[in-house]
Amino acid sequence: MLMTLFFIFLFGLIIGSFLNAVLYRLEFGGSLWRDRSRCPKCGHILKWYELFPIFSFLFLRGKCKKCRKKISFQYPLVELATGFLFLAIFLKYQNLPLFSLDSWLDIFYGFIIVSFLVLIFVFDFKHYIIPNVAVYSLIFISLFYDFYRYDFILLRYYFLAVAVAFGFFLFLYLWSKGRWIGFGDVKYAVFMGLFLGWPNILVALFLAYLSGAVMGLLLLWVKKKDFKSQIAFGPFLIFGTFTAFFWGSEIIKWYLGVAF
Repeated sequence: MLMTLFFIFLFGLIIGSFLNAVLYRLEFGGSLWRDRSRCPKCGHILKWYELFPIFSFLFLRGKCKKCRKKISFQYPLVELATGFLFLAIFLKYQNLPLFSLDSWLDIFYGFIIVSFLVLIFVFDFKHYIIPNVAVYSLIFISLFYDFYRYDFILLRYYFLAVAVAFGFFLFLYLWSKGRWIGFGDVKYAVFMGLFLGWPNILVALFLAYLSGAVMGLLLLWVKKKDFKSQIAFGPFLIFGTFTAFFWGSEIIKWYLGVAF
């Protein structure tokens, strides 16, 4: 079991390294398949031994081998986050029969969702934009998965979640004329519904707004932002999505037990 977990974590690190390359191409352009990875400061093309996730960063002491300028901590953090989230996905489904096709479908579906959400988290955090290619891919993949995995009765709960999340976000967007949330958040709400279903979507939305409000107050308190400053909402939506996915049912049961 430990060896399996090690390889899952290593696989996550490799995917995290690939996500860093995707993020670089989204920010600065270039072909993901033809252009080689390079230092963003001096353009030095990285050698094979400079491309090992985590280890190359530690070996080079966080600096480019040629220009000696610091490498952003984004690179190891994205790799580590992806590795640990892959482990979390695998452990969530560890009690399923591993030789079942549907079990591996669930696991790899989780891996794909994690990969896109890590990409969206970082890009929106840095640029206040949710890339269309990522959110449309998530919607298509989740829609395909739901139709394959669930019968009509269960599908109704996922489409109800889509209607609630999309309707709520669209209302906020139209009412505020795009000042409160961006249209990328509205599109992301469609994915949230398809991925989480009802009633987990309520947990995700509540936690996204709660965490966003807390962070906003903290930033105001330390004077990093003012009331007119823009704050990326995508990372908080992703935090709510992950929390609801892993612990949504437990949170709902706890809340119902306390409230009633």
